[in-house]
Amino acid sequence: MKRFLCTHALLSDGWQSDVLIEVDAQGVIASVQYGVRDVPEKTERLSGLVLPSMVNLHSHAFQRAMAGLAEVAGDPQDSFWTWREQMYHLVSHLSPEQVGVIAAYLYIDMLKGGYTQVAEFNYLHHDKDGKAYQQDEMAIHLINAAGDAGIGQTLLPVLYRYSGFGGQAAQPLQQRFIQDTEAYLSRFAELQQHISGKALHHAGICFHSLRAVSPAQIEQVLSHTPTDLPVHIHIAEQMKEVNDCISWSGQRPVEWLYDHAAVDFRWCLVHATHLTEQEVASVAASQAVVGICTTTEANLGDGIFPAVDYMQQGGRWGVGSDSHVSVSAMEELRWLEYGQRLRDQRRNRLVDPATGSVGDMLWQQAAAGGSQACGVKLGTLAVGQRADWLVVEQNEWLENLPSSLWLNRWLFSGHSQMIRDVYVAGKQVIEQGHHPLESTICQQFSQVMKALKIA
Repeated sequence: MKRFLCTHALLSDGWQSDVLIEVDAQGVIASVQYGVRDVPEKTERLSGLVLPSMVNLHSHAFQRAMAGLAEVAGDPQDSFWTWREQMYHLVSHLSPEQVGVIAAYLYIDMLKGGYTQVAEFNYLHHDKDGKAYQQDEMAIHLINAAGDAGIGQTLLPVLYRYSGFGGQAAQPLQQRFIQDTEAYLSRFAELQQHISGKALHHAGICFHSLRAVSPAQIEQVLSHTPTDLPVHIHIAEQMKEVNDCISWSGQRPVEWLYDHAAVDFRWCLVHATHLTEQEVASVAASQAVVGICTTTEANLGDGIFPAVDYMQQGGRWGVGSDSHVSVSAMEELRWLEYGQRLRDQRRNRLVDPATGSVGDMLWQQAAAGGSQACGVKLGTLAVGQRADWLVVEQNEWLENLPSSLWLNRWLFSGHSQMIRDVYVAGKQVIEQGHHPLESTICQQFSQVMKALKIA
C-alpha cells in the first residue's frame, strides 16, 4: 500500500485540505480521508494542488509529426479535405518504428499537458505497399510507446473499408488503411493477446466513419466482439460529410446511426460537430459520449459543437487532441468554452449550476466523459478509481484566492507548465516537469523528423 498526503486535493465534494490517499498494489485508490493530522509513516507528501488527471479520448499519434506544418495558404478553398491530402502524404512515408517514436514523444507531452489516458485510433494496418503486417507491427509499436511513456492507453483498431458512402472504392493513398471485416476481427483478437496482462492497456472497437464502412460491417463487427468494450466513430465532422450522407441515405449521419444501431453508453461519437436539435436530444438521451476536439476542429475549420444545448440536456462528453496541434488539456477546455462565447456573443456558457464555476464543470465533466469513452475508471479522486492525478504548482498566481477560484484561475489564465508532477496508477511519471526518458526520446524524434523531410 502506498500513501500520499496532499496539502490540497480536489475531491468530488470540492477542495479539501490534508487529504490522505491510499493506493493498493494494482494502482487503485483504496481510501481517501481529509483533515488528517496523524500521518502514517512512509507517506509521500504532495505540496501544491492535487487534482484528478484528464483523459484524451481521441488521438492519431502519427499526425503530431505534421502539426503546424499545414498553415500555408494555397488553395482559396482550403479545408479539411485539402489538409487530408497532406496527411496522406505523411502516411505514405511512415514505418512502424517511426510511428512508435512519434507516439512516445507525443505521449510524454500529453502527460505534461495533463492527460494520463489516451484513446489511440490506429488505422495504419498495412505497410507502404498496402500489404498487411504479419504481426500488426503498428499496433505493437503504439503499445510499446504508451508503455515507455507510462500513460494509460485504450487502443482502437479502426475498420476502414471504403472511400465514401455507398461503398466507393478506396483511393490509392488510402491503401494502408483498408481492411475487410474478417481481417479486422482477426487483428482485434491479436490485439487482445498483445495487451493481455498489461494493466494500463485496454482495447476498444472503432469504425472510422459512416462513409468508410458499410451497414453490414457495423452489424457484423458488433456481433462478433465483446459487448462491454467502448465503440468509437468519427461522425458529422464536416458539412460535406453531412451532405454526402443525405445524398446516400436521405438522412444526416447521426440521424442514420441512431436509426440503424443501438447506440448507448459504450459509444463515443467523435466530433459530432453538425447536429440538429433532434440529434442533440437523441445523443444526450442515449448516454453516449461526444468526443470534442476543439483545437483540431478549429484548425481544420470544422465548426462549433452545440455544447450549451447538449450539456443542458445532460449530455456526456470528453475532449481529445486528435491531430495534436495542441496537447494541453487546459487549452482544449478553454477553447471549448471560448467557442461557445464567440458563437453566442455571451460569457460563461458552460456553467456548473451548483457552483457557477465554469472551470470546475469543464474539468470534472470532461474527465468523467473521457473515462467512460476509454472504458477505464479514473477522473475522480475516489475509492475504486485508478490513482491518476496532477500536482499543480500553488505559486504566486494562485495566492490569496479562495479555493473555489483555483481551477478557474488556472484554466483560463494559467499555463500547462504549472503542472509540476503527474502520477499514473500511483506511480510518478512526470517529476518537476520532466520525464525520465524525454532526452532519449527527443533525440529519437529528431532523427525521425530528419528522415521524413516533411517540411
